[in-house]
Amino acid sequence: MADTTVKKEKGKFFKGLKLEFKKIIWPDKQDVVRKTILIIVVTILLGVLIKLLDTGVQALLNLIA
Repeated sequence: MADTTVKKEKGKFFKGLKLEFKKIIWPDKQDVVRKTILIIVVTILLGVLIKLLDTGVQALLNLIA
C-alpha cells in the first residue's frame, strides 16, 4: 500500500514539474549570444584590472623593500 502512495506522490511531483517548465520563458538565441559575449568581455576587463592592480602593488612593495 505504501508503494502505491509513493508512486502517486512521484506522479504528482513530475506533473507539477512539467507544468512549471511550461511557464518558463526561454531566451532566444540572439539574447544568449549577446549576454555570453558581454560576460566574456567583462571577465577579460576584470582580469586586466586585477593584473594592473597587482602589478602596481608589487611595484610599490619593491620600492619600499
